[in-house]
Amino acid sequence: MRILVTGAAGKVGTLLRPLLAREGRILRLSDLVPLEAGPGEEVVVADLADAAAMAVAMKDVDAVIHLGGQSREHPWADIVEANMNGTYVLMEAARQEGVRHVVLMGSHHSVGFHTRPDGGAELPDYAFPRPDTLYGVSKVVMEALGSLYHDRFGMNVTIVRLGTCNEGSGDTRGLATWISPGDCARLLEAAMEATGYHVVWGVSDNTRRWWSLDEAKAIGYESRDDSEGHAAPIIAEQGEPDLTEPLHDRVGGVFTLHELGGRW
Repeated sequence: MRILVTGAAGKVGTLLRPLLAREGRILRLSDLVPLEAGPGEEVVVADLADAAAMAVAMKDVDAVIHLGGQSREHPWADIVEANMNGTYVLMEAARQEGVRHVVLMGSHHSVGFHTRPDGGAELPDYAFPRPDTLYGVSKVVMEALGSLYHDRFGMNVTIVRLGTCNEGSGDTRGLATWISPGDCARLLEAAMEATGYHVVWGVSDNTRRWWSLDEAKAIGYESRDDSEGHAAPIIAEQGEPDLTEPLHDRVGGVFTLHELGGRW
């Protein structure tokens, strides 16, 4: 089995590479910068928006994990080219190669202006798009492209609305939004087997979690980690969070604040 991993040189790609390695599996790593291939790996240097380069990268691929693109807020033209056009070119290359399973790494910023539901309820998996940034808008477009390629071409597509993927949470907000690298890898494994179109939250089963895991569990995801295991020193330093503040009440946190959310 050959899996194309775009954006493999990025933070998430670097964390996941060793966790996705399997006997009999080839990881084809793609990025704008050269990478050193390890055992069971291939490297292709390609621009997501370059159709010819992506056709080469997609050759003989069985599944795609799309991590590539601009990972932070950028000027509109950059966002459009890397995240919107780049995802379209990738999906077209996958369609033409006959790839049946595509996992698109979305973001919680596609729904950043949603707030905590009342009464301790969880925010649904398919919460309607409410982007908090231009970057978030591009992730809404990614979700729409995934839906289109599923409905029109029968491709199996899973969108992961990623939370905070690090070795550990660095602040009180992350205690709710964190997903461990191990859980992220487990979620991607489930997504590569899922049929149909799915939107799932990319989050560990944290004690402080308020994003639903129903859809992720429905496709076979089993979280093994909980940020509460490393909460004590964070709480001791930063105090218990005020859940009424935008940082903790809104999905997008500080990116929903006027002065931080964009250039307007």
